Amino acid sequence: QVQLVESGGGLVQPGGSLRLSCVDSSDAFRINIMGWYRQISGKGREFVAWISPRDDVNYGLSVAGRFTISRDNAKNTIYLQMNNLKPEDTGLYICNRGLGSGSWGQGTQVTVSS
Repeated sequence: QVQLVESGGGLVQPGGSLRLSCVDSSDAFRINIMGWYRQISGKGREFVAWISPRDDVNYGLSVAGRFTISRDNAKNTIYLQMNNLKPEDTGLYICNRGLGSGSWGQGTQVTVSS
């Protein structure tokens, strides 16, 4: 049963923006740290950002200052606002419940290219 469903990926030019969403259908959303990771071709899974139930946040070094994570507990949804996108941001963006363990979504593809 798929509990985490991502959306919002697509093709964007360098310097552009995208907003990703992840809807969690479980009852565990409100008490868990939620996050985004990305799978880049030829590399391992990379941490992007997480947000705690109290809205504490943390970002990977490569996205800090450009990406913003947020959550809406009423909608069981987290968001990733991505600005000033670069070609090296291209990858499969995957939603996670549980600080790198726990449950994973199937991902949404982001491609940054001119």
